[in-house]
Amino acid sequence: MTPRALPVVLLACIGFVAALAFPFLYVTPNRLLSGEPHSPHVVALALTCVLLAAAGVTSVRGSRVAVALLAWALIAGLPLLASIDARTLLLAAAPSARVPLGAGFWLMWLSASLLLLDRLRAIRMAGRVVAWIALLVAIVVMGSAGAFDTLALVREFHAQRGPFMDALLTHLTLAATTLVLALVIGAPLGWWAWRTRRTDGAVVGMLAFLQTVPSLALFALLIGPFAWLARAWPALGALGFGGTGAAPAVFALVLYALLPVVRYTIAGLGAVPADAREAARGLGMTRLQLLSRVQLPLGWPVLLAGLRIVAVQTIGLAAVATLIGAGGLGRFVFLGIGQGANDMVMLGTLAIIALALAVDLLFQAMLAFTERRP
Repeated sequence: MTPRALPVVLLACIGFVAALAFPFLYVTPNRLLSGEPHSPHVVALALTCVLLAAAGVTSVRGSRVAVALLAWALIAGLPLLASIDARTLLLAAAPSARVPLGAGFWLMWLSASLLLLDRLRAIRMAGRVVAWIALLVAIVVMGSAGAFDTLALVREFHAQRGPFMDALLTHLTLAATTLVLALVIGAPLGWWAWRTRRTDGAVVGMLAFLQTVPSLALFALLIGPFAWLARAWPALGALGFGGTGAAPAVFALVLYALLPVVRYTIAGLGAVPADAREAARGLGMTRLQLLSRVQLPLGWPVLLAGLRIVAVQTIGLAAVATLIGAGGLGRFVFLGIGQGANDMVMLGTLAIIALALAVDLLFQAMLAFTERRP
């Protein structure tokens, strides 16, 4: 076995152990109480064994397609198998009973997802996008047909559909607003720090210090100043600007987002060869023309990599913003914790993870397009 095959075999072993040692499903009396565990479906166990064999026996190059296809089938098929088991278990249960997914399911599903990511890493971006879109379409088609309706997580989604869509839109709005403001503020700040040279250490150091402040503490510290501003200027209060809500949340998120934007702006501008800058000056370009025609086009891939980090980071941090009334998908996480409803917690958590992965894939595609552009 080559060293490159070791992560593949390790992930397959995790899925195999999960299928053997952990419950695939639970049957609970209602959405709040714990229930009885049930063993994994025999087909899921067989598929995991085949995946393990394909990863460990064949060569890395020969098994790449086979492992990717099996991992793809597991990601799409495990929820369907769980739903089939859930339908059978609910036949003998009370009407209020629910069937949450167990640790065995989540470990197998996570292992298959990481295996697919590993196998797709070596192919072109277009192939990766097609694979993930095909997977999404398959899951959406099965979900629209009601294939997963017996699962407790899907029942929770149907019960919270309206608030969930509102929270998703709010979460996207918070993340997009933060990304735009961080770019508008951070890119010029990074250019100024790179231009002056002597201030880049101080600017980056100050922004790095802000990263050490816990997010919950920063959100709480901003309540007082923003409430004072709303009282001092009633026009701001009339616009919804106050101690709680979107205003302090976006301000805090922008503070956290500035460090990667500034740092990658400095790195992108510094990556432009000095010969290219001198040649542009020799052609009579002004400082603005040099920036717009030479430095930004050449340094844009580095800055885009920074924006990718900011976007994923902001989507995760925006979940905490719900504690100061900003809304978003974090509402389901904290409400679920307060109520002891694990399905509500999973609904919010999985939505945040899926949103972060989708945004990351989008930025990867943009970065690949930018780097290959002539």
